[in-house]
Amino acid sequence: MGRGRQKAKQTKVARQLKYYSPETDYQALERELTNGTQTYVADRFESPPVEDEDADRPPRTPPTLSR
Repeated sequence: MGRGRQKAKQTKVARQLKYYSPETDYQALERELTNGTQTYVADRFESPPVEDEDADRPPRTPPTLSR
């Protein structure tokens, strides 16, 4: 029986989030974009090289079929 009230509240919150537009600080955005040091996303999240665990193991030979 409480589903109608719950749905109405969710709809209200969703509508507020959809149409909410905060004031944008363009000066802060410009400072951030013209920082001078170029940092790319790939550089910030670079992971160490992955070692091959099977590198020291000899290659597998396929089983032979015997009739």
